[in-house]
Amino acid sequence: MRFLDDRRPETDLTYSDVFLAPSRSAISSRMDVDLTPRDGLGLKLPLVVANMTAVAGRRMAETVARRGGIAVLPQDIPIDIIETNVRYVKSRHPIYETPIELHATQTVQEALNLIHKRAHGMVVVVDEQQRPVGIFTEHDGAGVDRYTQLQRVMSTELLTFESGAPIETMFERLAARRVNCAPVLEKQKLIGVITRRGALRSTIYDPALDAKGKLRVAAAIGITGDVKGRAEAVLAAGADLLVIDVAHGHQDRMLEAVETVRALNPKIPVMAGNVVTREGVRDLVKAGADVIKVGVGPGAMCTTRMMTGVGRPQFSAVLDCAEEAAKLGKHICADGGVRYPRDVALALAAGASTVMIGSWFAGTYESAGDVLRDADGRLYKENFGMASARAVKNRTRADSLFERARKELFEEGISTSRMYLDPARPGVEDIVDQIVAGVRSSCTYAGASSLAEFHERAVVGTQSQAGYDEGRPVKVSW
Repeated sequence: MRFLDDRRPETDLTYSDVFLAPSRSAISSRMDVDLTPRDGLGLKLPLVVANMTAVAGRRMAETVARRGGIAVLPQDIPIDIIETNVRYVKSRHPIYETPIELHATQTVQEALNLIHKRAHGMVVVVDEQQRPVGIFTEHDGAGVDRYTQLQRVMSTELLTFESGAPIETMFERLAARRVNCAPVLEKQKLIGVITRRGALRSTIYDPALDAKGKLRVAAAIGITGDVKGRAEAVLAAGADLLVIDVAHGHQDRMLEAVETVRALNPKIPVMAGNVVTREGVRDLVKAGADVIKVGVGPGAMCTTRMMTGVGRPQFSAVLDCAEEAAKLGKHICADGGVRYPRDVALALAAGASTVMIGSWFAGTYESAGDVLRDADGRLYKENFGMASARAVKNRTRADSLFERARKELFEEGISTSRMYLDPARPGVEDIVDQIVAGVRSSCTYAGASSLAEFHERAVVGTQSQAGYDEGRPVKVSW
């Protein structure tokens, strides 16, 4: 990457401060661009879901892995839940989406409580042999008593597919029947569902799979308590990436934690952070980290910069840290500050191998929280920062009431925030589509067919606030 006038700015820059200038390109289609990271994480897309309690659960993990990324299960989760979630994700089908299953005698209320857990928006009613006998959608529950049994309102005219049927055939039959989603069977038993968009996506995206053909999932640990024991448990659970995470990653306890984990000789990559300086990168690499997580304070739920004055504008942090990591033969993950596809593209242009996203994914069906409705009927989920009082309370459940109360006096993060589901993009896959389309187009503008070429060929300029505003679409007349 180079700057447009070949002069490095004297001030640090955020993603909003910069733009990508187009270059001569021989890339004729965005579909010719390969977004596979080359950092050893085994991903097909450069997307990592942040280890935030309100965001990265098992639904998020399986969905994102199915499209080529990876989610990091939070360090606040008890280890037995980590083990359960890893097993769950590994058991999911790499192509077909996980169905919501209920029995005919269960109620409309039970179905409505579950239907927004999945973007496909359908409950499959099954018998005792797990064979589909009906379909329920939210429309079927309109004006119906909530204690009505599903067998009285479900649709029994079923379109089903046998596992292994050609994806194009599935799509065409769904379109011909004007049906969005249908069950997929194996020996008459339900194993998944396929949607029209899901069928298309499965021909565009490759899932992130381990050596056994199972979906990849990551897990995080902190730097306090029994670091060795928790790391051993995460490794034994079968996680594909171990993330050692703390807000201030350039400290002795973090370096000791990385050294402790490296001494276990893990067979999977180790990511550690967060840092924003070349020195931080060097020390974490020396301690044994494979990938360095970069970013202090740019997250939407983070109040660190306003509380402490500590942090660094994210574009410059990524640029400096990526350069230092490359000298050492390592890679970085840009964590935080992305709100639009352009920001992801700029992080990759600056040298990040992957980009970590948290709050942007919080307002989706697949995030860990429950769907709520505001007074106007709009769907939303609650999000909160991982250094907020709410997160501290969750993290210190084993402490005495006195100790918990002491720790909750100090917080750096928002304890509750409403993340509304975008009616046009309510699922995380919808946002992934948007990001991938944007990044692939960015690569074509730069004349790059891969992420490595994109970083090499990218030309970046600086702009004023007015320049940034000029590039924003206008949804109503002025």
